[in-house]
Amino acid sequence: MGNRQGNGQSDEDPVRDYADSEMEIPRLFALLLIVLEWTRPGLPSPLRPICDLRVLDHFIKQARDAEAAMRVCKEGCRIGVPLMVPLTRVDFGVWEKKNMEEQAREVQTGLWLLNKAISSLRTSISTSVLHSHIDASVRNIASIGQVLRSLSIQDYVPTDVGIDVQDTWRVSSASELFQVHINFLRGKVRLLLANAPVCQQDS
Repeated sequence: MGNRQGNGQSDEDPVRDYADSEMEIPRLFALLLIVLEWTRPGLPSPLRPICDLRVLDHFIKQARDAEAAMRVCKEGCRIGVPLMVPLTRVDFGVWEKKNMEEQAREVQTGLWLLNKAISSLRTSISTSVLHSHIDASVRNIASIGQVLRSLSIQDYVPTDVGIDVQDTWRVSSASELFQVHINFLRGKVRLLLANAPVCQQDS
């Protein structure tokens, strides 16, 4: 909003701010629907870059909800075999020395590991409510893949033999897995999306 002069009144307009926030909610909801629609098989990738980080914030919130649900689950949420997950700590000195393709591959590898680990929970968790959190997380990872495509980031599908174990660790509980999921989205995924060249041009 522009600056105002005179009258000594505050530049803030609570009525207008409220109206703007009310308008932003359906915009974000519509954008989320579009992203989720693009994850359906056989549909083309998005034509316009998706640079709105509120989409990622929505996925982080859902991951937090899943982590909270898994945390209160005891006997029904045991993991028989520890699951491999990506490291979430970001060494900014190392990260910034990598080019966009290297950063993207690190993020895509991490998402692939998380997708594999979260999908495997269906066989060890029997509660239908928790299954809904698992399914939502898998869909959200697919949606993030579409967001990356919208930013002109080339697809990269890693393989088990191509994974560097030094970039991974293992978790032994469902809640721990989703905590890793949250931290990975908040860290490396957000860094990649926030600094995508097409989003810098659009700003």
